[in-house]
Amino acid sequence: MTSNPRPVRFLAAGDTALVVEFGDRVDRAISDRVIGLADAVVARAIPGVVELVPTFRSLMVHYDPLRISYADLEATIAPLLDGIGVVRHHGRRFTLPVAYGGVFGPDLEEVGERTGMSSEDVVRLHTSVAYHVYAIGFLPGYSYMGDGPAELSLPRRESPRLRVPMGSVSIAFRQVGIYSLESPGGWNLLGRTPVRLFDTRRQTPVLFAPGDEVRLEPISPDRFHQLAAEAAAGRLDLHPTGETA
Repeated sequence: MTSNPRPVRFLAAGDTALVVEFGDRVDRAISDRVIGLADAVVARAIPGVVELVPTFRSLMVHYDPLRISYADLEATIAPLLDGIGVVRHHGRRFTLPVAYGGVFGPDLEEVGERTGMSSEDVVRLHTSVAYHVYAIGFLPGYSYMGDGPAELSLPRRESPRLRVPMGSVSIAFRQVGIYSLESPGGWNLLGRTPVRLFDTRRQTPVLFAPGDEVRLEPISPDRFHQLAAEAAAGRLDLHPTGETA
């Protein structure tokens, strides 16, 4: 994908948030700029900034209007845009175990039929790439990742499910979504991970962050149940295997 040349826009979101918008589509280059600006704002330690929310195409900056005005915040952030392409963001690399098909991925066979592949080829292709974490949202810890192989690009299901199990690994178009909690959902379910993407027992409850890189590793049902038991007991920790280049 190529970056969107549209100029950066500053937008007000109510009276306590400022949005810096870089584009209007899902684009890795845009995501890199969003994450780069978030890093720069953190490094600048601007008084009054409360929270940063990186999204696919923009950065929302929550602030305390009693400590800094919208105009002053924009004036402080604007010069940081010049340097966000200079210092490269180094996310973390993870390998996430996933049990595919059957009760873990009830849509795997249908995805194979719709793409003209066997279930084995779908799994092979789905695990052949490293996924970029674009954003966290919808549910606490829910990870929106991309970009999946074009051969597996399918729309959402026509009929959403009322209950999607925690840990379900799903696809829609070229995105991968991992359900951090049980919830309704309309994406195509390929598998399930025993790792808890959101766990309040951890010092940092949300496992992934925008800019991280995630590879998916197929595991057997027996291995899934073993790791799920460890996760339920709070003994399963997924550690980074390195940093992105």
